[in-house]
Amino acid sequence: MDNKINMSQLMSMLSKMDKKDLENGLNQVSQILKSKDANTIIDEIKKEKM
Repeated sequence: MDNKINMSQLMSMLSKMDKKDLENGLNQVSQILKSKDANTIIDEIKKEKM
């Protein structure tokens, strides 16, 4: 599966999500960003792409 997605596809997916699911997902992202420093997050993203 290709990880690339354009903005219209992303917006379409978001518009179909339930508001509660979307809020929960954004809260999880927020917690991850608060709990780790930027370099740690970047390193994890790079590992996933390999």
